[in-house]
Amino acid sequence: MKVAILAGGLGTRLSEETTVNPKPMVEVGGKPILWHIMKIYAAYGYKEFVIALGYKGELIKDYFINYHYRARNITVKLSSGDVTTLDGESEDWIVHLLDTGPDTETGGRVKRVAKFIGNEPFMLTYGDGVGNINLQALLKFHKTQGKLVTLTAVRPTARFGQMVVEGGRVVEFQEKPQIGEGWINGGFFVLQPGIVDYIAGDQTSWEFISLKELAAKGQVAAYLHEDYWQSMDTVRDVHLLERAWTGGKAPWKIWK
Repeated sequence: MKVAILAGGLGTRLSEETTVNPKPMVEVGGKPILWHIMKIYAAYGYKEFVIALGYKGELIKDYFINYHYRARNITVKLSSGDVTTLDGESEDWIVHLLDTGPDTETGGRVKRVAKFIGNEPFMLTYGDGVGNINLQALLKFHKTQGKLVTLTAVRPTARFGQMVVEGGRVVEFQEKPQIGEGWINGGFFVLQPGIVDYIAGDQTSWEFISLKELAAKGQVAAYLHEDYWQSMDTVRDVHLLERAWTGGKAPWKIWK
């Protein structure tokens, strides 16, 4: 099963970073958040990706074109331009990079990806969110529901941490918890090819038009994920993810 990733948005709420790089290329622990997302899927054996490009998509292309050489020691023969790899390892992934237009809405990107993949189900997620999603359980759940769409419902992380106060004294500071109430769309979809019938064209929003229409038809199932999930929408989120990674407490790192 192929994995599609939406990586074409402007990332306006992260403008401090996205004036230089597209949002999926913002780094956490020295690697783009896009790489972290792909590692999650690869840990479950899903290693063929279709990435929908838009804003600054050429930088994502450059990253993967040069990925093989970045991961290795190399020798360059300057007179001919020949490059010889000496050692090292890189991921055994297949990555399809599709130009889906700088101004295309999310639904339009999903439709273009679906047409590229063909008449088969596929996974889909956004290029800015990570979590310790059990993808095997997600797929099993999707198959039992018989719907066109299964999305992963998550509880968002609280904006602030919490204090434990006893007798007027602070006894403990706690990390920002997952909010105990309310569910939001966390991405990590499983989709049937029939979803293209609910996407009119490039200017269709996946979230605000297509998913609403599908839900009204009873065609959206929700896989409830009670554990870790974090989006990267602001600089604060980048710092939060970076601290988790460098501190050795990155729950989304499910790979060895």
